[in-house]
Amino acid sequence: MIYLDNAATTWPKPESVYQAVEQYMRHLGASPGRGGHSKARAAGYILYEARELLAQLFGIQDPNRISFMHNATDAINTALFGLLSAGDTVVTTAMEHNAVARPLRALEKQGVVVRVAKCGRDGRVDLADMERLLAAGAKAVVMTHASNVTGTLMPVQAAGELARRHGAVMIVDAAQTAGIEPIDVASMAIDVLAFSGHKGLLGPQGTGGLYVRPGLNIKPLRFGGTGSLSESDRQPDFLPDCLESGTANTPGIAGLAAGVRFILATGIEAICAWERRLAGMLFQGLAEIPGVSVLGPTDPNLRTAVVAFTLGNMDSSLLSYRLDEEYGIISRGGLHCAPWAHQTLGTTATGAVRLSPGWFTTEAEIAAALKAVRALAREGVST
Repeated sequence: MIYLDNAATTWPKPESVYQAVEQYMRHLGASPGRGGHSKARAAGYILYEARELLAQLFGIQDPNRISFMHNATDAINTALFGLLSAGDTVVTTAMEHNAVARPLRALEKQGVVVRVAKCGRDGRVDLADMERLLAAGAKAVVMTHASNVTGTLMPVQAAGELARRHGAVMIVDAAQTAGIEPIDVASMAIDVLAFSGHKGLLGPQGTGGLYVRPGLNIKPLRFGGTGSLSESDRQPDFLPDCLESGTANTPGIAGLAAGVRFILATGIEAICAWERRLAGMLFQGLAEIPGVSVLGPTDPNLRTAVVAFTLGNMDSSLLSYRLDEEYGIISRGGLHCAPWAHQTLGTTATGAVRLSPGWFTTEAEIAAALKAVRALAREGVST
């Protein structure tokens, strides 16, 4: 099997991730903040260390501004519903995942005004259009750092500076880039950063987080026990506790910490360079196959390690299925939970096949994937 679906979930994980989860489950087991005994204190230290590591990775000064979430979707929902209310305006882009689009449509029904900035056929947002929308007044901008369909890297820093100039909060969905592309919240003008743990951060599923800059308050989406201020029936008003009600996914966070530690030891620059190299091989090789159209920017510096393509008017789900069944190549076909993106790209009818290498992918596996697509293209797969 050749696994090229790392944009959905990275696999395999570093051995240290498996060991960290097992170590917690077998030898610790207690919940952080739920008691003063040694096991509860040790579990609390796992969360503390994970926050420290994530803060180091993202250039965050205060680790306690990071709250753990179930995933990036949970983090985005927390940010949007915690910041926006009836009468507010939010600006987004035409390449967003449903993790952004669906909460915005729900908020729209509650009286929030949603404005969508145009994007080109390569997936890049039109900054002039975004500024036009911001100039009309907006409370927040929410946008992806990189498209989960095309891998297109968005000009987050430029957009963040526009948002700051117009007094809007900058919210970034880093599901596709955290752990793969360098992120520094201060230099990139990011006020709120949502990230998943099971993708580029190499952690288990069911993990993620939300960073909120100092001076900005977000209303909790969930209320309940936090292990702090237990004498009160009022929700704590300080981070991270106010956004972390309920028992934490401590085994998952232990694995997440191990994944981030692996990234820091390996070097984000090395990871980024390797994955972009493999994506470049895919892009170039696919572009040379008759009938194949590769989506997204041609400039390798404008894309992360996600490559999507169509083959004539063939159904992408069938093509992805055949790559799996006949060649053992794991890909993702369809619309990738991103209908806005496919409308922008003009691929709603066919969808696209997405190939996403990871740190553990080899050049030989990329060559095998290209060979398989060539074979299917020659055969003329059809519905």
